[in-house]
Amino acid sequence: MSTNLNEFENATVGMTVGVIEVACLQPLNYAKNMVQQGQPLSADPRKLYRGLGANCVNMGSCTMIQFAAGGMLKKQITAGSDNPTRKLQPYEEMGCGILAGFISATVGSPLELIMIQQQRKGGGAIETIKSIANPANIGRGFAGAAVREGLWTCGYFSIPPIVRSALMEYYPDTFDTQAKARVPAALLGGLFACYLTHPFDTIKTCMQGDIERTTYKGFLHTARAVNAESGFTGFYRGAAFRYGRMVIAVEYITRMRGLEAA
Repeated sequence: MSTNLNEFENATVGMTVGVIEVACLQPLNYAKNMVQQGQPLSADPRKLYRGLGANCVNMGSCTMIQFAAGGMLKKQITAGSDNPTRKLQPYEEMGCGILAGFISATVGSPLELIMIQQQRKGGGAIETIKSIANPANIGRGFAGAAVREGLWTCGYFSIPPIVRSALMEYYPDTFDTQAKARVPAALLGGLFACYLTHPFDTIKTCMQGDIERTTYKGFLHTARAVNAESGFTGFYRGAAFRYGRMVIAVEYITRMRGLEAA
């Protein structure tokens, strides 16, 4: 989401980053989803990579939208100021990330529903789409996905550049280059993106895994059910797998975006 790239270039970089990230880290996503739903894990590669196609489309399109929307929002903010090349304030960075993530959830939520149903029940993408293709199912879990994507996008889009700038400003002897500041920035961005959003992700995953509504019905009912099953810690089932994936993803996305030039 660089202000130095146009919307098409931002979108192309975002799509490429999203697909590569999923191809490398899909097993962590599988493990997270299964643990959240209380399902057994498997080391069978055929199960680890179930739903890979849907998730590649999901992350490719969502990251593409996040990059394009975020870059456009940044340009809109700076275009209306006295100095169009100025650096954005932290609250402006975070606002752009949150809004870009909310927008991307309109595409990502239905695609994650397909992936989770494949992981849960097996079967091909076309077969799964046919089994869930009705209005009552397509929007299932959207609220959780929208909040999660908004905060996740803020985590990789806004937090790393803020942290890097702060480290280089206040600890110049230790962090005298962008490369040195990048790793702690990725760790903190991943931590923010994971643990602040994970309860919403758990609710969304449980809802999308149970489209029959046997155990989990609406958003609030699912939240109460998870709390009744496991207490507060139940909302953080699978968080370790997600955090590991996010730290790697944030670092990779940061490198690909070339934030030094943003």
